[in-house]
Amino acid sequence: QVQLVESGGGLVQPGGSLRLSCAASGIIFRLYRMGWYRQAPGKQRELVAAITSGGSTNYANSVKGRFTISRDNAKNTVYLQMNSLKPEDTAVYYCNAVGEHSLREYWGQGTQVTVSS
Repeated sequence: QVQLVESGGGLVQPGGSLRLSCAASGIIFRLYRMGWYRQAPGKQRELVAAITSGGSTNYANSVKGRFTISRDNAKNTVYLQMNSLKPEDTAVYYCNAVGEHSLREYWGQGTQVTVSS
């Protein structure tokens, strides 16, 4: 059974930082492209950042220079370090895994991030 379990969300003031974690089980983690998506109320889900099995990364323009995605294959975990947070970063953040060979896709249950004073 595949599980992606996010943690680290919460309430933070503008300018603050949070680190999200996503622990994966039931997949060969090192063979998966891992991503973070977010969905704000009334908006479509959007890609925030992704990292391939080889470590290549890409980011949404809105978070470049503020967010960093990383992975620890030994811990089957992907991280999203979020700095200089803005109110417009408020959303539910979802972990995503896509097999680079199998193309199987999985989602986590989401974690709420609220940026507010």
